[in-house]
Amino acid sequence: MTDLEPQNVDWQKISNRFAHHTDKYYNQDLILRRGQPFNISLTLRRLPRSGESLGFIASTGPNPSELAKTKAVFPLSNGTNRSNWTAQLTSQNDNILTISILSAANAPIGWYTLSFQIFSQGNTFTVKLGMFILLFNPWLQADSVFMSNNAEREEYIQEDSGIIFVGSTNRIGMVGWNFGQFEGDILNICLSILDNSLNFRRDPSTDVARRSDPKYVGRVLSAMVNSNDDNGVLAGNWSGSYGGGLDPRNWNGSVEILKQWKKSGFRPVRYGQCWVFAGTLNTVLRALGIPSRVITNFNSAHDTDRNLSVDVYYDPMGNPLDKGSDSVWNFHVWNEAWFVRSDLGPSYNGWQVLDATPQERSQGVFQCGPASVVAIREGDVNMDFDMPFIFAEVNADRITWIYDVRSNAQKQNSTDSHTIGKYISTKAVGSYSRMDVTEKYKYPEGSSQERKVFEKAMGKLKPNSTFGPTSAGGRGTEEREPSISGQFKVIGILAVGKEVNLALTLKNLTRDMKTVTVNMTAWTIVYNGTLVHEVWKDSITISLDPEEEIQHPVKITYPQYEKYLKADNMIRTTAICQASDEAEVVVERDVILDNPTLTLELLDQAKVRKPVNVQMLFSNPLDEPVKNCVLMVEGSGLLLGSLKIDVPALRPKERSRVRFEIMPTRSGTKQLLADFSCNKFPAIKAMLSIDVAE
Repeated sequence: MTDLEPQNVDWQKISNRFAHHTDKYYNQDLILRRGQPFNISLTLRRLPRSGESLGFIASTGPNPSELAKTKAVFPLSNGTNRSNWTAQLTSQNDNILTISILSAANAPIGWYTLSFQIFSQGNTFTVKLGMFILLFNPWLQADSVFMSNNAEREEYIQEDSGIIFVGSTNRIGMVGWNFGQFEGDILNICLSILDNSLNFRRDPSTDVARRSDPKYVGRVLSAMVNSNDDNGVLAGNWSGSYGGGLDPRNWNGSVEILKQWKKSGFRPVRYGQCWVFAGTLNTVLRALGIPSRVITNFNSAHDTDRNLSVDVYYDPMGNPLDKGSDSVWNFHVWNEAWFVRSDLGPSYNGWQVLDATPQERSQGVFQCGPASVVAIREGDVNMDFDMPFIFAEVNADRITWIYDVRSNAQKQNSTDSHTIGKYISTKAVGSYSRMDVTEKYKYPEGSSQERKVFEKAMGKLKPNSTFGPTSAGGRGTEEREPSISGQFKVIGILAVGKEVNLALTLKNLTRDMKTVTVNMTAWTIVYNGTLVHEVWKDSITISLDPEEEIQHPVKITYPQYEKYLKADNMIRTTAICQASDEAEVVVERDVILDNPTLTLELLDQAKVRKPVNVQMLFSNPLDEPVKNCVLMVEGSGLLLGSLKIDVPALRPKERSRVRFEIMPTRSGTKQLLADFSCNKFPAIKAMLSIDVAE
């Protein structure tokens, strides 16, 4: 019977990987997608005789079982069965059998062992043939991650670089990100993330069996990409001090983060902020075959008490206060993954929010999602998972309070139902343009549908609350119309190293004289609103004639903000304006300062496997030297790993020119990413699209 043991196995890796759309992965394993046939050829010493038969076992995880569908036992036959694993003899040439094996379209993903079975006269002989990796299959209609549009599939599965939108509503910026899901060892690291999860450690058999479901895999990954609870990939830090790790703005992509996590023995990598968590989760989802994209929500609410409102506090002197647990982030970044929601019903299929940034616990763990984007738009906050939190991120009311520390008294100043959840953005398919997806998350601001949805959500979260007669969700308050209005306007350019020039415009909205006292401050902040340091303050009293408008200049010098500006380059200016015997008017604006330009230039035509030089140009704009300069470069398909180049210190106004070599390994349009840091500029970004010829 042992003479039936295969002498040789030809896994037909090249043709199988091409057919399964896995030919881009750099690791040389056999990588397959579920529900799609693959071919192997077995060379036997002899062919089976009468009374002898052949079969296979495919198994995954530490305790494979047919009941849990982590083990499939199937004969070599002539028929196919779409719902289970089958093996079909497709050709026979002497003692070489070519066999087509079909995996189940709902099989768990991960590493599999394939074994060969020989049955002869009541005896069974089993021999291990080898291992392969099975992934989700967005090309297959029967798979729960199926995506029918080819251009979208190319973007959301096969694209290994992209951009992430950052900044603020009045200054949307973008950073490049190297997803690098095909880079050597990244797929294995992504699979090991699942094997390091709390669920796997508690009950490996059940965890592996549930890996057939993208809902389950997505939720586990949203917990594992942050290090809270489970020694996951990234440790979050929003303090503005990043000692013992990297400033989150310095990362160029996920590849170095995932490699570092593995190399350190799966110890959390320091540090991440929201776009770093989202960029990394995007890599893992795409690597495993779940279509995914990165989403940015501007003016994102962090509502900690499920009341669909966030409270923001100021003192009477114009200082923003770090009081209460709610906050409004200038922007927040999460992911959407594409799959069906058999648990909710077909109308909720499609894009699902997953958020790996550790903000609130869900079922005791820092994880978030999947939440159907359709359900968010419809206000179905009772549905799985984490709907109230995500609904609030894009819909909460912003309530401003004035809190007087001395008297320990606070009073509500204003309610704003229009500023949260703006310009929800993602990279467009096939280009670097911004695609606005706000209308997928909510009905138009101020429309009757939007009010209805808010009331519906409020009704589900707070069934006993009553809605006031002033339309939506009890949003009406007894506020008197203010008699003055104000806003900060930017005068001239905003650049690190230069004076920040603003004007506070005040307008008297009445036909009476008004005397207004104004208390103003400016603080440097982290993008999520964390206060770093006060850098400027001023108090003035102004007389306004009837309907008069005046401008008061605000100047913040570089020496005032230099020491306290973080890599976010954000300054929050606030003015508390009070006309005699009236409620205060709060005027605020966050300004973002531009970094000096970092330029990348390709010095020759890029060709596969031919070294080519790239030049970096940077001019020090300051009247003082910059030192401790480091350039970090990476780009999938352009260089293996990353480059770290120490750049000599620069005298005031001096220009730096650094050349380095890259070696493209793939043809097509590739993205080169650079991060330049020094003692005066913590993170200056550049990216360059390079067309690589064969």
